[in-house]
Amino acid sequence: MQPLNQIIKTFDLEEIELNHYLATSPNEGWQRVYGGQVIGQALVAASRTVDADRSAHSLHGYFLRAGDTEIPILYKVDRIRDGKSFTTRRVVAIQRGQAIFTMSISFQVAEDGLNHQFDMPTTPAPETLPSNDEIRQEQAKSWPPEFQDTFSGSSAIQTRPVDPVDMLHPQPADPVQRCWMRCGEALPDDPRIHQCVLAYLSDWSLLDTATRPHAVRFMQDNVQVASLDHAMWFHRPFRADEWLLYDQDSPSASGARGFNRGLIYNQAGELVASTTQEGLVRIHSGDG
Repeated sequence: MQPLNQIIKTFDLEEIELNHYLATSPNEGWQRVYGGQVIGQALVAASRTVDADRSAHSLHGYFLRAGDTEIPILYKVDRIRDGKSFTTRRVVAIQRGQAIFTMSISFQVAEDGLNHQFDMPTTPAPETLPSNDEIRQEQAKSWPPEFQDTFSGSSAIQTRPVDPVDMLHPQPADPVQRCWMRCGEALPDDPRIHQCVLAYLSDWSLLDTATRPHAVRFMQDNVQVASLDHAMWFHRPFRADEWLLYDQDSPSASGARGFNRGLIYNQAGELVASTTQEGLVRIHSGDG
C-alpha cells in the first residue's frame, strides 16, 4: 500500500465537468487497479454531489473489468434521487470507454432511532500483536528470492492480524479471520474522508477468508482470484486513523466463487460498519 500522502492524493479527484471526475492510480507495481481504491474513489465522487448534512450509510458495487493502473479513471455520477431524508447516487467508473466498475450509494441525514448490535469478539489488543509488515518480512526470509520483496515495505495503513497465515505453507483452517487495522497517520476530521479510507481498506483481506479452508497459496500459478462485488454499510461514526477490528468469515464457497462477510468494530466495542463480498476463486488444472 502507498504512503499516507499518496492515499489522500488518491482520493483527490479532479472535477472535469459537472458530475464527472478524473482520478489516477498510485504507482505500486500492481498489474491491475486495487478494488478498494475504486470503491473509495467512487464514494468520493458521489459524496461531492451530496449536501454536507448527509453521510453515506450503504454502498453496493460490482467489479466489471480489471482496471489499468497506467491510465486515469473517469467517474460519472448519476443523481438518481434527492429526498427529504435520503439521497441516492449511482457511479460508473470508465476506462477506454468501457465501464470497469459500477456502484450505488445511499446517503441519509442524521437521525435517532432503535439501537442494538452484535457484541465485539474478544481478541488480543492491537498493541500486543506484531504488524502484518513484520509478519510478512519474517515469513519472506524462507520464500524464493523472486517473492522476498513482495511484502518488504512499510505502510501508512497498518494491519495487525490476530490469526496470521503462513503464505508459503498455509494449513487448512476455519473460514474466519480477524485483524486490527487503521491509517497509521492522522487524517483530516472530515467524516467522509474516514468513510472513504475505510472503504479502501475493507477490500484488502475480505476475499482471502474464503481460501482459508483450502490452504490456497498466493504464489500458486494456477489460482485466479478477483473481487466480483462489494457491499458496505456504515452504522456509527468512527475514525479510520484509530484501531478498528475487522471480524471476517466466509459462510460458503461454490461455483468458483467465495462469499465473505465482515463486521468492523472500534476499540470501544461499537459496531461501526459491515461488509459483504463475493469473489472469484478459480483453481485451474495443473500443479500448484
